[in-house]
Amino acid sequence: MASQPDVCQHILALETITPAAGYVCEECIKTDGRWLHLRTCQSCGATLCCDSSPARHATQHFRATGHPVVASAEPGERWLWCYADESFVGY
Repeated sequence: MASQPDVCQHILALETITPAAGYVCEECIKTDGRWLHLRTCQSCGATLCCDSSPARHATQHFRATGHPVVASAEPGERWLWCYADESFVGY
């Protein structure tokens, strides 16, 4: 990813963007939970629910693993968010 002003080093270090493997939250599916929007971890590829969803699995994943960057897994959305630096970038 090309250098952009005010974009954190975690996002700049990404060489490729990992797409969602499927349109489900991997954790909600285990507990018959529900989600509103999905995010895909750019470190391990896990697709998990956003903070507007009841379980907030993507944030829980960041806290548990330290994997900082997620991409929107929503159709038509192309953006990245770094939890560690609270940095956002569209792509």
